[in-house]
Amino acid sequence: MTDRRIDSFFYGLFMDGQLLRNNQVTPAKPRPAYVEGFRLCIGERATLIPSSGAHAYGMLFALTHSELDRLYAGPGLERYRPEAVLARTLGGQACPALCYNLREVPSHDERNPEYAARLQEVLRKLGFPDEYVASVF
Repeated sequence: MTDRRIDSFFYGLFMDGQLLRNNQVTPAKPRPAYVEGFRLCIGERATLIPSSGAHAYGMLFALTHSELDRLYAGPGLERYRPEAVLARTLGGQACPALCYNLREVPSHDERNPEYAARLQEVLRKLGFPDEYVASVF
């Protein structure tokens, strides 16, 4: 029996399908999307934090639980925990999904300019709005 695929919302560097494949994950059904009520926060890595009126862009991919377990077993990623979110495709279709976030918000002085620059590059490549790309730092 094979693992069934579940929709997962990615908002950081894992939005890049090639990066997922490089991590022995086979992303299926890629769809640009967003989640409401969250904003992107960059510390050492990215996380989403609740924020009324905000929204964060990302990609929906269908992955297996085994793939998600492998992906988040990597160094520094073990602190991320899955949460249920309601993502919306850019066409407006609602899609329940898993989203991995840090349990604790990064401190205000925690920064990773290299990560932020790489994330901006991925967002641009995926065609997300320029104002959103510019907000990532």
